[in-house]
Amino acid sequence: MAQKIYLRFLALIIATVLCTSLCVTLAYYALFERQVHQDMQVTAQIFKDTGFFDTADVAALEANPKLMDAKLRVTLIDVDGTVLFDNTVNAEQMDNHSSRPEIVSAMENGSGEIERQSDTMGLKDYYYALRLNDGRILRIAQEVDAVWVVFASGLPLCLGLILLISFVCVLASRILTRQLMKPIEDVAGKLNDDFVDSPYPELYPFISKIRKQHEEVLAAAKVRQDFSANVSHELKTPLTAISGYAQLLGSDDTPADKRKHFADEIDKNANRLLALIDDIIKLSELDSDDNDEQFETVDLYELAAEELDSLTMSATQRNIDITLSGQSTTVRCRPDLIRELIDNLVQNSIRYGNDGGHVVVSVLEEYGYKKLIVEDDGIGIPADDLDRVFERFYRVDKSRSKASGGTGLGLAIVKHIVEIHDAKIQIESELGAGTKVTVLM
Repeated sequence: MAQKIYLRFLALIIATVLCTSLCVTLAYYALFERQVHQDMQVTAQIFKDTGFFDTADVAALEANPKLMDAKLRVTLIDVDGTVLFDNTVNAEQMDNHSSRPEIVSAMENGSGEIERQSDTMGLKDYYYALRLNDGRILRIAQEVDAVWVVFASGLPLCLGLILLISFVCVLASRILTRQLMKPIEDVAGKLNDDFVDSPYPELYPFISKIRKQHEEVLAAAKVRQDFSANVSHELKTPLTAISGYAQLLGSDDTPADKRKHFADEIDKNANRLLALIDDIIKLSELDSDDNDEQFETVDLYELAAEELDSLTMSATQRNIDITLSGQSTTVRCRPDLIRELIDNLVQNSIRYGNDGGHVVVSVLEEYGYKKLIVEDDGIGIPADDLDRVFERFYRVDKSRSKASGGTGLGLAIVKHIVEIHDAKIQIESELGAGTKVTVLM
């Protein structure tokens, strides 16, 4: 990681130097161009104001050493476009200039200017034409380097600067990288400490976030570890019972009146094993399933009514009365999962209810929430166990749960279903008085 930070620092510095050099060159060249234009305009205006070209004939102009040796190109053009004088080329050999853009503009507007690419590679010509008092045109021209030539000429200096800065930055970035990485490495090594100090207050939010994620990862790892151990135990128990009863059934010493009992026990443990495997598969599907595409808009009250009809027999066997109350309200959900949720909650109420007890299922709409409430008058849950009831394989009353066919995964499945629907679940219970579970969607 430190090497990546160092390389990024270096790349950023080189890119910055190159971009800065290019921007400075372009800015300088723009100023330079403006200055060239201003110099030509001032020179032409001085010639006009002094009347230098009004009084001098061509022979006198050609005999003027300062004019002939000037760095600027000076051209005098007659009103018909004929070139009368040029200090760099024989005027008689030059073609008519009446169609040149800068000449046309000067004749019409008093002045004109244009830029042309020079015949010489890497050079550019600037032209400025000014109409004199007698109608003739005075044109000033200057040849300058193109912008890329200017940039290229400064490139060796720029590269030297990059090398120098890179050398300095190699040292600086290594020092900065060490200073930046040290507190992060310290934090990584002290995540389990009660307090982690850092010389950079800006890192505190990240430290808190990393610590929280670290704790979540550890908790998830513990859940997986406990789940694996519990699954092994839960599967081993009925398999051991089935194996034992099968051996007894196969023994010639087993009385005939006991054989039916052993067969019933094998059947009961096999069903328990199947229910456990089914719940484990459901949990696995809930962990990995893509649920968004299967959502539908359904009537929650009607869904609850349909599911309660299928639970009537289980309730009747325990002499427990199930009542549905509330109102019709629609929710967007996965109907199969909501049926599973209702089934698990009501089965729990039946399983932990008292003979002759009551289970009330309510569907309400309050304060913007769709509420599904399952309330019973069963044995209740101790206050110390309320925070753990949604853990996998956690049972409040282990003997009653196993005797009634519970797998210990029902409420864990309920919690997963609630999370898939971005819903909330609340549980209230009093030992010996009953339990109330509310799902808010």
